Amino acid sequence: MRRRNFVRIGCAGWSISSRQRDLFGAGDSMLARYASVFNAVEINSSFYRPHRRTTYQRWASSVPADFQFSVKIPKSISHEARLLRTGAALDAFIEEVAGLGGKAAVLLLQLPPSLAFDAKAASTFLRMLRARWDRDVVCEPRHASWFTPSAEALLERHRIGRVGADPALSPEARIPMGRVRYWRWHGSERMYYSQYTRAELRALSEEVVAASGAADVWIIFDNTALGHAVTDAHALRSLLPSGDEKFEPKPDRSVRD
Repeated sequence: MRRRNFVRIGCAGWSISSRQRDLFGAGDSMLARYASVFNAVEINSSFYRPHRRTTYQRWASSVPADFQFSVKIPKSISHEARLLRTGAALDAFIEEVAGLGGKAAVLLLQLPPSLAFDAKAASTFLRMLRARWDRDVVCEPRHASWFTPSAEALLERHRIGRVGADPALSPEARIPMGRVRYWRWHGSERMYYSQYTRAELRALSEEVVAASGAADVWIIFDNTALGHAVTDAHALRSLLPSGDEKFEPKPDRSVRD
């Protein structure tokens, strides 16, 4: 029997400011309090530095059984090595992430804006990644050459989803592609800082429903600089179902724009 699909709404990280504490339940840690409301989180700190396997194990033990993690692939692989000769680094990263156990759902590969699509290099890297990781992977390319039929075919061949980003490089870059539909909203107009309006969140909820199909859905807010990710994710949660609820938009009774 095919498992039910899920809508997962969360943030890039689980920081909660003092003014947002009333939105969350009790918990022994900030992650536990965050998980009292949200059912997913994207670990971005892994992009900047390694974490011990025991750290990932501690995080996994802090959240409910149905909570899931997305983990960002280190910049040493994506930005510094630019996907080349990364076997040893991938081995180390995957060994660390294994500490999450079954709560590790997705790996996020964000590419530097300067990295153009190179079919040979990309295929070699993705083949190496797939030899080590059989769960979901999504890629956030940020060079126009990745939004072509040949690049899309390569991602599909390796079972790699493509992130739907905001702000988007092009109209195609806004819409996620793949089995897992994964949105990353960074803040617009000012990336990482701007808060989304209720109208923008309502439009996103309609995009999610229209594009979901048979896929699982992740919506991650990365506008964390001023704490807007938490409030935007919380607001979107009021518009969309999560878990096993019927997948359709909730009525928006808000009068605020």
